[in-house]
Amino acid sequence: MSFSELGLIPEILQAVTDAGYTEPTPIQRQAIPVILAGHDVMGGAQTGTGKTAGFTLPLLNRLARHASTSTSPARHQVRALILAPTRELAMQVYESVKMYSKHLPLRSTCIYGGVDMNPQIQELRRGIEIVVATPGRLLDHVQQKTIALGQVEFLILDEADRMLDMGFIPDIRRILALLPAARQSLLFSATFSDEIKKLADQMLKNPQLIEVARRNMVSETISHIVHPVSSGLKRNLLAHIVRHEDEANQVLVFVDTKFACSRLAHFLERHGISADSIHGDKSQQARTETLENFKNGKVRVLVATDVAARGLDIEDLPSVINFELPHTAEDYVHRIGRTGRAGKSGKAVSLVSSEERHRLADIQKLIKLDIKQEVVPGFDPEPDFFDGEGGRRRRSNPAPASHSAEGAPERSGRPERAPREPRGESRERAPRESRERAPQRSRQPSHIAADGFDFSKPYEERNPAPKSADAGAQVLPDPQKGQRPIAVLLGGLGRKH
Repeated sequence: MSFSELGLIPEILQAVTDAGYTEPTPIQRQAIPVILAGHDVMGGAQTGTGKTAGFTLPLLNRLARHASTSTSPARHQVRALILAPTRELAMQVYESVKMYSKHLPLRSTCIYGGVDMNPQIQELRRGIEIVVATPGRLLDHVQQKTIALGQVEFLILDEADRMLDMGFIPDIRRILALLPAARQSLLFSATFSDEIKKLADQMLKNPQLIEVARRNMVSETISHIVHPVSSGLKRNLLAHIVRHEDEANQVLVFVDTKFACSRLAHFLERHGISADSIHGDKSQQARTETLENFKNGKVRVLVATDVAARGLDIEDLPSVINFELPHTAEDYVHRIGRTGRAGKSGKAVSLVSSEERHRLADIQKLIKLDIKQEVVPGFDPEPDFFDGEGGRRRRSNPAPASHSAEGAPERSGRPERAPREPRGESRERAPRESRERAPQRSRQPSHIAADGFDFSKPYEERNPAPKSADAGAQVLPDPQKGQRPIAVLLGGLGRKH
């Protein structure tokens, strides 16, 4: 089947041809005719199968009657609203809308948080037919009365399950209350849950369910492997894996927290591996620059939180590494969906410690796949990793009896009272021990880790600079001044200039 058989207008077919696509994917073949017929749709397909074009092409086809070359804002009302959970996904959808509508006089824009609202306001005032938005920033514009939703004919929720995970459902309900009741609504997601079906029942009218594969199915072009490893050796194993890969291959690494994201990228940089991080605490400009550097090959390893699991469309990404398994099994599907896209082969590697065995079991149960486990020599896991009950027994059993110097076990009953020391001896030893320990505490500030990572500034942009040899040492008083300067607020005269 070709795109011309789906009933699309010539302007859209020309844009599809310009993009180099010849045959529609399974989700596109099933969804496009149903959407063109005006039905509400609940669509599901594994990520990387072209579901964005599955709703963008028929949407543009139905909006073509509103296309106008007039410069009057009144001729360009908001007719379609596409909601996405993250800025990156919103930008990806917006790029698809621009690409497929380039032969139609339809205007589109993308609004999201983290940037100045004024350019977005100016864009909306000139008249826009298609708005791609994140829920929070859209409600900001509604509150500022810079957008009118009374003429919306089409509503699309992309990655609806991620909306649920990120707590956007109350915002979505507020947005639904602002839209006309007579509209066509589409809900697309890579995975479905019972909560998502409840949301679909509230916003869709007699929807048609379209699934091209069973729920939570991963792409068959992706190979999976698990490396059991001790949690303390994970960073070194990651560096080992990256070094033994082809230098041209880029790697996307997922972690659980923003703090771990920044610190892991810092660790890789110190070991000569070009790396950067992306997470929610970075500014939008910094996130955009980081993604561009990764796509252009300037950065070899991108360390990311789950904010990057949706919306990243990177061509020919050979592998994804789970430095930490996700807490939710469904997020594993989205993470590894960044590789093996459009029928190309990919590799999903997971570094799993003993504490994460239950997460691995949940993932294997979800995707119905027994993932191969392979221990890398020199990076062994905890002793109880392959013992399913080892960790549980270790927590439930009492601690073994300790042994004395002669090897005889001590009594397990009431502990024997230690012999009392002479008062004079204890008084003399305490100051001596404290004096011996004091210099050790002053060698390194408490907020600086052994690897040089600054805990007090975990997300600050790094500008490498040579460190002095006495960094972290105590500041000695100036012999000329006789004493250290004291701040004025503390009763001193301050530093003289």
